[in-house]
Amino acid sequence: MTTVGIRCDAGARTGVGHLVRCVALAEELVSRGVGVRFLSDLGGVEWAESQLTSRGLPWSPPPADPAGLVAAVADLDALVIDSYTLPPEHSIAVRAAGWPVLAIVDGDFRGQTADIYVDQNLDSVVDVPGALGLAGLDYALLRSSVRSLRPATPPVHTDARTPKVVAFFGGTDAYRAAPEIAVLLAQTGARFDATVIGANESLRDELHAVVPAEGQRFDIIPPTDDLPKLLAEADLAVSASGTSTWELLCLGLPAALVWVVDNQILGYDRTIARGFGAGLGRLGHLGVDAVDTLERLLTDAAARTELAQRAWSAVDGRGVERVADALLAKARSPR
Repeated sequence: MTTVGIRCDAGARTGVGHLVRCVALAEELVSRGVGVRFLSDLGGVEWAESQLTSRGLPWSPPPADPAGLVAAVADLDALVIDSYTLPPEHSIAVRAAGWPVLAIVDGDFRGQTADIYVDQNLDSVVDVPGALGLAGLDYALLRSSVRSLRPATPPVHTDARTPKVVAFFGGTDAYRAAPEIAVLLAQTGARFDATVIGANESLRDELHAVVPAEGQRFDIIPPTDDLPKLLAEADLAVSASGTSTWELLCLGLPAALVWVVDNQILGYDRTIARGFGAGLGRLGHLGVDAVDTLERLLTDAAARTELAQRAWSAVDGRGVERVADALLAKARSPR
């Protein structure tokens, strides 16, 4: 039996994006009879831990040094690395010991060395001599819970109902985006029925303090595994530009995006420039333009339909299949 290790982390400040896309790849591998083992520091984030335990994916704390990682992969056939903070000496040591490495990156390789590089970001390019580069949205790593809800055709929006909105900002919302966005939604004065994810009790308290205007309703909930279903039933998503953006595109869901940290700027700019989403700007610096954009999307069904059609055409949901094919072709023979 082929067994693959996945070295990625999650945490209150680092978020859960790395883990989510690695879980997506793990689901595909398991569906092919491949064993998967996570080597992860999950930062005590309960939701992150549940993503592994609920799927029966074993995990253990990561080794602290390169020699420890080499020892941890001794009975594996390949290693996946997805980290902004892992010292590059770890991947160098694993490859030197003869194990193939697949590195999931976002533009900057951060010194990691690999046999396969995956950069799932829009318009990305990977050109490393001697390595296989898988770049662009054709390799977006999406969970089965999202892929199974992809509509057969692009959604068409009408004015027949009050728009349903879902606002979420990762499993931890480390920069407290949800309350700021809830205030902007209320300021539009437009009708909506919004579900807003409050990542912790403090954020939920702030969200409950936001006063909706007439015809507006907020439903404040904690992080939920039902998020893909909520998104599939929504008319508009408001989120941070990041790994979740490709899930929104796959679902053909009109999205209003903010950028929160510097490493999101490039993806944000490209997504907005291609017309795959509507840009609100930088979190903490959102003003009347952001309110106007939200109001237009809430009141103009044709604008939402146009965004939906572009989004749906951008991501076909088969990225995990393509990445798994490439990884298993490089994996060592099972022992």
